[in-house]
Amino acid sequence: MSDQPTPRQILEILLPHLRVAAAYAQQIQSQIVAHPDKDQGDNFFATALTDADLSIQTFVEVALLGLFPQVRFYGEEYEKTYNTPYFRAIDLGPADDYLITLDPIDGTRFYLDGHPNYQIILSVLNADDFEAVLAISPAQNTYYYALRGAGAFKGTLLDNLNQCLPLQPESVSNTVLLGWKMAAVADYLSDRYQVIRVKTDYSANTPIPNVNGLLSGDLAGAILSTGKFIDGAALAFIAREMGYRVTTHDGAALPPLHQCENYQWPGLAIASTDQVHQDLLQALASCSPS
Repeated sequence: MSDQPTPRQILEILLPHLRVAAAYAQQIQSQIVAHPDKDQGDNFFATALTDADLSIQTFVEVALLGLFPQVRFYGEEYEKTYNTPYFRAIDLGPADDYLITLDPIDGTRFYLDGHPNYQIILSVLNADDFEAVLAISPAQNTYYYALRGAGAFKGTLLDNLNQCLPLQPESVSNTVLLGWKMAAVADYLSDRYQVIRVKTDYSANTPIPNVNGLLSGDLAGAILSTGKFIDGAALAFIAREMGYRVTTHDGAALPPLHQCENYQWPGLAIASTDQVHQDLLQALASCSPS
């Protein structure tokens, strides 16, 4: 589209607004009230919902409609917001007709329990792949961003994009994170790695790494049952731009976004090195995850 801003311009223009959203999220975390679960199910990560989720999404929607009224937009809480009807579309379009996505609070359960490793994730998607992702960690005064083919970067919330430094964790732990449905893989990795099973190891009192631990060096790898465009896939894109291996569970390249359903990639294997990636794939091939 001729009047389409570039992915970098989208991040640059929205960053000041996302800083405000980050300050808001941090300010009210200790007072936050949870809404009823989004739906029934045993995954308390997927069902958690707060005032912050709804308020941040509304705030970003207002900014988008004022600044980029021509864009497509899909936010996690699109069914609950008043603004969804005012966007041109909520789905992927043809090439270079970007879809902006938002996870207003990635890690809502972490957020509710007072942990610091929650994020606000905004992405720019093309028909085939991610163009840009910006992930803010309000409690850590940090954000990460990546642009397609241009690498990944880290800065403080006061930094502009051009002040951020290339994202290179100083050290990487020997820890692997297994997403909600992937606990059975642990038996095939625990002899070489410290394994965290989200479903059984999460604690309201003691923090565990979230998927964003891949960016900070707290994780050497992660296995996710799916890669939702708004969160897991977005973080995988940043990891890929910083040099990590990201594939499907069988080691195949990820499919173009337009071939995916329900705004998600298939299951992801994300690894800091070729050896870690090989170990993850062997573990996946050796079991039937549950």
